[in-house]
Amino acid sequence: MILITGASSGLGAALAQLYSAEGNPLVLTARNEQRLSSVADNLPGQVQAAPVDLTVPEKVAELFDSLAQVPETVIHCAGSGYFGPIEEQEPSEINKLIENNVTSSVFLLRELVARYREHKVNVVVVMSTAAQLAKAGESTYCAAKWAVRGLVESVRLELKGSPMKLIAVYPGGMATDFWKTSGKALDTSSFMTAKEAAKMLKQALVGTEHGFVSDITINRN
Repeated sequence: MILITGASSGLGAALAQLYSAEGNPLVLTARNEQRLSSVADNLPGQVQAAPVDLTVPEKVAELFDSLAQVPETVIHCAGSGYFGPIEEQEPSEINKLIENNVTSSVFLLRELVARYREHKVNVVVVMSTAAQLAKAGESTYCAAKWAVRGLVESVRLELKGSPMKLIAVYPGGMATDFWKTSGKALDTSSFMTAKEAAKMLKQALVGTEHGFVSDITINRN
């Protein structure tokens, strides 16, 4: 079974389409119940939609309590963007950005490690190339993504010797609704589609008995 967060749109929804087409049982999560149901209802096979706010630790625990089995893979795509010159950013929106990206990742990994550290579970955390280099006009977004990267790399050290593996993913610009909700106007005509990025990510996630890919950067042309 594969659990995908942020599955109501973008990369999460595209990954759900690819995995469901191969007959993989899926559990899909997102905050927006209506959009999540719209995605899940149009997928073949065994698909469970589980609306959840990952910034609330009790809700994260309830999500895992509801699972019928240990997930083989967890792909964490949930997050949001917020951009602009630092002096023009609203404190309330900055807090929301931190909650949606950092807090959700902390609570998700906390629950996963507590339950499954002795299980062979691949945990894929999707960030951004903003976690790799600084970008003007994206200061708080970069800060949030760098924080998630620090979280992933630190938890990896705590899991040394454990069958649970953490895989960091750094995608470049994708042509999704992400930009519309982030407040940054961009021409995304040359960006990757979510389907393209999902296909590349799915191919890169193939491991072997004695190895796995730990870090994946998906750049656009």
